[in-house]
Amino acid sequence: MFIFEQEADFVQDREDLLYVLQLRFGEIAPGIIEAIYQISDLHTLERLILIAANAPTFKIFLEELEAGNESFRIVGNRFNPIDPAMEGGNHYGKA
Repeated sequence: MFIFEQEADFVQDREDLLYVLQLRFGEIAPGIIEAIYQISDLHTLERLILIAANAPTFKIFLEELEAGNESFRIVGNRFNPIDPAMEGGNHYGKA
C-alpha cells in the first residue's frame, strides 16, 4: 500500500469514528477529538469504530479509548447498544 493511501485510510477512519460518536452521543469534546487524531494504528481505529457503534454509554467508549492498543476484545453486554440495564445507558423509547 502506498503511503498516501494509508494516510487516506487514517483520515477516513478518524472521520468515521467521530461521525458515529456524534450520532450516538452528541457533541464531542475537543480533547477527545485530539486524542482520536493522535491514534496511529489502523486496527485501533477500526476497533474504536465498532465500540462507538455498540457501547451503550460514552463512558465505556472513553475507557476503551484510554486502553489504546491494550484492549482487543469486544464481547458481552458491556457492548450491547440497547441494554437498558447499563448504568447511565441510553433508554431508547422510554420516558
